[in-house]
Amino acid sequence: MKTVLVWASVLQLVRLAVPGTCPDAEKEPKYWRDLGQETLEEALRLQRLNTNAARNLILFLGDGMGISTVTATRILRGQMDGGPGENSRLEMEKFPYVALSKTYNTDAQVPDSAATATAFLCGVKTNKAIIGLSAATELGSCNTSKGNEVDSILKWAKAAGKSVGVVTTTRINHATPAAAYAHSANRDWYSDADMPPDAICQGCKDIAWQLVNNIADIEVLMGGGRKYMYPNGTQDIEYPLDPQANGTRLDGQDLVDLWYKKKPPSKVSQYVWNRTQLMGLDPGKVDYLMGLFEPSDLQYELERNTSTDPALSEMVTVAIRILQKNPKGFYLLVEGGRIDHGHHAGQASLALHEAVEMDRAVGLAGTLTSEEDTLTLVTADHSHVFTHGGDAPRGNPILGLVQEQSNVDGMPYTSLLYGNGPGFKIEEGKRENITGVDTEDAGYLAQSAVPLKYETHGGEDVAIFAKGPMAHLLHGVVEQSYIPYAMGYAACIGPNQEHCSGRKGHGRPPPGY
Repeated sequence: MKTVLVWASVLQLVRLAVPGTCPDAEKEPKYWRDLGQETLEEALRLQRLNTNAARNLILFLGDGMGISTVTATRILRGQMDGGPGENSRLEMEKFPYVALSKTYNTDAQVPDSAATATAFLCGVKTNKAIIGLSAATELGSCNTSKGNEVDSILKWAKAAGKSVGVVTTTRINHATPAAAYAHSANRDWYSDADMPPDAICQGCKDIAWQLVNNIADIEVLMGGGRKYMYPNGTQDIEYPLDPQANGTRLDGQDLVDLWYKKKPPSKVSQYVWNRTQLMGLDPGKVDYLMGLFEPSDLQYELERNTSTDPALSEMVTVAIRILQKNPKGFYLLVEGGRIDHGHHAGQASLALHEAVEMDRAVGLAGTLTSEEDTLTLVTADHSHVFTHGGDAPRGNPILGLVQEQSNVDGMPYTSLLYGNGPGFKIEEGKRENITGVDTEDAGYLAQSAVPLKYETHGGEDVAIFAKGPMAHLLHGVVEQSYIPYAMGYAACIGPNQEHCSGRKGHGRPPPGY
């Protein structure tokens, strides 16, 4: 029997008026049998593998987006759409292939974003807080970095003639984007003002300098980080009265001006610093784009000034439309970087709304590309000590209270909790009584078990969702450093190109390639 049940109708069928009640449709075995049949037919269709050569590669990286975050985001997204949430599907969850990624660093059981980015972009695991360098490099030691540089898949793509881009909601020279183009013995060397004198004397360069000089022809760069591009004391164009937004460079260089000068005069290069300028561009007439929308990181999606700061989905749309003009294709790295920051602050609402926006960008990217020639991955660099538990009933607000109190101390609690962080609070020898507290407020500090100034990363595996050419290469449990090799193999770039003649059934380009 061919089922007529589709996922969109599933959402409509199970919307709940009262948390914990069961919709009539789910009481019938036929509902679950039809759903199981549809899922089976989906799985059977996957037997026809897509072995095309990937013209385009897109890697979405949710910084700190562990599996518990994905689950909570799914429920939040569904509840934002008016449903109970549990049965909804994120765009990334519609991808047919899933793997688990081991995230440890060479010197750390629980990783950081610099070493993990080096793994999933350069294919080499390294020490904590190191960017684009092997584990032979010592943290903060410039002279141990020479000769230990490792190149990223972005460079592999560029060498193959593809256009390349980096889009992030953090500083453009933050840990994840930096690993695409930089080599640094310390992830915090954002500008030369952040470097020790001995590192400068030994010839090491700050990350912002490397952004403009290491791969001068990155076609699309969007994120934050304006202050690292301008001479010390230069007033910011958006916040001229805020000294914290001023330029920081001690070498006197204007890196935005240098970026312009390095571009071919025959090409159209455009620098923008606000949403109005970005959305006013004609992507068909722009060859190179740099968009820096904040002095440091972009604002959280929940707090974003929608007239001055673009959403991640808007940046991704513009990026793809610029990059896809290249007949040889493109590589695009997209980071939802402030998921991580929300978690560190213990503010689950901020983190989850960041993840919702990144998933929206994943969906838009899918409408602008084709699975026939575009390999798209969605993954995370690491998790957080973020849990979803308790005895909340079906459809309970994901950011709300569990509908019963603790049977030990008699206090209410939320279904979303942190293992550690700033949300730890004791009043008169007991946990805080949060009755009447708006736990869905963006500023609410979710409860935590251990008091820390900042919540920490988690060490468990994270998911990799994959669709498009050779997406079946992402399966099982893999080292995080495997990711660029799978992507490179699919696109015939980087170290694995022997198969690209088609002798092994791969390398067959899709129509129009």
